Amino acid sequence: MTSEAQAAAPVPVTKSTGHRLGITGREWRNLAIAAVLFALAAVVPLVGSGYVQSIAISIAIYTALATSWMLFSGPTNYISLATAAFFGSGMYIVAGGLDLAPYPVLVLLAGVAGALFAAVVGLATLRISGVYFVIFSLGLAELVRQIITWLQHVLGTMSGLYVYVDRSEEMFFWQLLALTAVVYLVGWWIGRSRLGFALRIIGNDELVAVHCGINTARAKVILFVISSTFAAIAGALVAPRWSYVEPTIAFSPFLSFQVVIMALLGGVHRLWGPLLGVIPFTLLWELISANFPAQTTLLLGAAFLLIVYFIPNGVVGLIEDALRQRGEWLKSLRLLLVRRSRDA
Repeated sequence: MTSEAQAAAPVPVTKSTGHRLGITGREWRNLAIAAVLFALAAVVPLVGSGYVQSIAISIAIYTALATSWMLFSGPTNYISLATAAFFGSGMYIVAGGLDLAPYPVLVLLAGVAGALFAAVVGLATLRISGVYFVIFSLGLAELVRQIITWLQHVLGTMSGLYVYVDRSEEMFFWQLLALTAVVYLVGWWIGRSRLGFALRIIGNDELVAVHCGINTARAKVILFVISSTFAAIAGALVAPRWSYVEPTIAFSPFLSFQVVIMALLGGVHRLWGPLLGVIPFTLLWELISANFPAQTTLLLGAAFLLIVYFIPNGVVGLIEDALRQRGEWLKSLRLLLVRRSRDA
């Protein structure tokens, strides 16, 4: 059976569930564990101090962004530095539209606008790859920032906009946690779908994927749109908490680099991998920002180089290598015991 035929094959019905969705018993167990973990995370703002709530919100923001980034860049191996472009767009839609529409409507509008923006960008750029795509994605946020700055100058408005929405810290956290849960569910669905199968082939060898009959351009654009939509929604949810939005803040390139570093640190080949990078990096970044505010750029670049050089597969890769070595060691030990028992 060819790869394209395998991708088109329906998901089998499993005996463990007897459901046409084909969800195995192990998958149900993993979903139940994830639900429990999200429920426990939802309690954090109620038992923590103001500082703990602030850290929890930062972790929720970056988990949503890093995981959504991983949905596209993980299987395709396309390094996108355009997160800030969509994140900032979502922020500005909320900041500029509060006088025109209710806040929940603006959040939905930010997601739609992010999807349309990503579709246009994806159709125009995802036929290129490698360093060319990285350079374009990095310049996209700067391009949007310059356009917003120019528009504000032409319209004679302030360089920034104030965003006032009555939300508590707990509500901000729960909104971002809900977004993160949706990102994980969508990522889980993509991973077991034909789209996920096609993207894994593209990541291994795009030329082989083309010869298998996979429409690589369409698959990449679809996932780029999904990833960017979540980034835009995250920006819309964060805008009221920041209270003041201006181009240099909304479209900061540091955000794009931080998201990439966190995802690579955790590992991009498992859906839960970015979380293992977000938590330690967020805590470390808080420490660096408080004690070395003038060296954040230098330390960010150093962190990127160290991660790429020493742990290219992230924390997940280290864990999997350790488990693999442990399994091989136990297997060798069992064989040794069997041989000794035979000799005896």
